[in-house]
Amino acid sequence: MISQKAKYALRALVALARAGDSLVISDIAEEQAIPRKFLEQILLDLKHHGLVHSRRGRLGGYALLRPAEQITFGQVLRLIDGPIAPLPCLSRIAYRRCEDCREEESCEIRRVFAAVAVASREVLDRATIADAVAGRVTPDLQYEEPATLAAADA
Repeated sequence: MISQKAKYALRALVALARAGDSLVISDIAEEQAIPRKFLEQILLDLKHHGLVHSRRGRLGGYALLRPAEQITFGQVLRLIDGPIAPLPCLSRIAYRRCEDCREEESCEIRRVFAAVAVASREVLDRATIADAVAGRVTPDLQYEEPATLAAADA
């Protein structure tokens, strides 16, 4: 599950991509129902990582620093929440051997979650902010939530 901070960061980036120009924090906060003070911190994080820039003055605000086509969901999630891997032994950026694991190569649990990690990374590292604005998950894949999963998560 992603954090609320990551969800807000993605929503702010989508709002900036839709605007095509700079937006002031109060407009993003109101439009996206994000607490203003929390949004300020998120935008500063995104600015420090080179995803947005800010301008002062009457025409100021925040805008995307890179095209929305170049900002992936995976990139934002790693920046805000850290590793995407479901198990520490599957992380690319924060690998850690599971303490209770005897041998990774023969771990049945690791094999299943490795498949989950690969599938998740494939979608998250291909889905861009531009795809979200256009209603696509990735340029060639439309996501439809199975009814059984929607009911299970409710």
